Amino acid sequence: MKIGALIIGDELLSGKRQDRHFNHLQSVLAQRGLELNWTIIVGDDPEQLQRFLAFSMASKDLVFSFGGIGATPDDRTRESVAKVAEVSLTAHPEAVAEIEAQFGERAYPNRILMADLPEGSRIIPNTINRVPGFSLDGHHFMPGFPEMSWPMIEWVLNTYYPDLRNTAPTDEQIIYVINGRESEIIEAMRLVVLQYPELRLSSLPRLGDNPHIELSLRGDKEHIEPAMAILKAAVKQAGFTWSNQLDSH
Repeated sequence: MKIGALIIGDELLSGKRQDRHFNHLQSVLAQRGLELNWTIIVGDDPEQLQRFLAFSMASKDLVFSFGGIGATPDDRTRESVAKVAEVSLTAHPEAVAEIEAQFGERAYPNRILMADLPEGSRIIPNTINRVPGFSLDGHHFMPGFPEMSWPMIEWVLNTYYPDLRNTAPTDEQIIYVINGRESEIIEAMRLVVLQYPELRLSSLPRLGDNPHIELSLRGDKEHIEPAMAILKAAVKQAGFTWSNQLDSH
């Protein structure tokens, strides 16, 4: 199962607010041995939002979405999800009950609009003000407020994915190719990717006073060792040297 994040709001793109969800979600997932496979930041424009929701909802990924589920005209996530899923947007009985219990008569006429959810949704409890988020299949839609959405992340993982753990690679090996050029060892990288598709290869060239390439492989140790041997041999054949540690001087 791949894991993604949708972070929604014009205020993030304009710079009025800085996103805090990405780093927090990374941390929560890491505690379970999980990691993100992709993240999208998109504004409130309906066409753009539906475009990326269509991409996301066509997958079987586990997706956490933040923002755009309020009652104001610029909150378009609920409506956009319904359009992409081709279902109606209707008052969800549990969401209605939660909002009425919190606000009473003050729930009407506007707050109650946040109980209009795509048909087939399940609510996500909100411990702050009882206005719930919602889940549709593997997508989980939460408010943009961290104090509300962050407990929802924990609730979703504990409720629907209690056994989803330790899928991120646990082993990694890094070498530093001193004064190396990627072009000289690309063929070896291609060979590693072909022979060991389960590994994650990363090549990060660094310029400056201490130019080098940081080559890393992540995955199972039994595969990393022979794959790294291919890279080390290519580095040597190209006339470069490598080290397990980078000299900072």
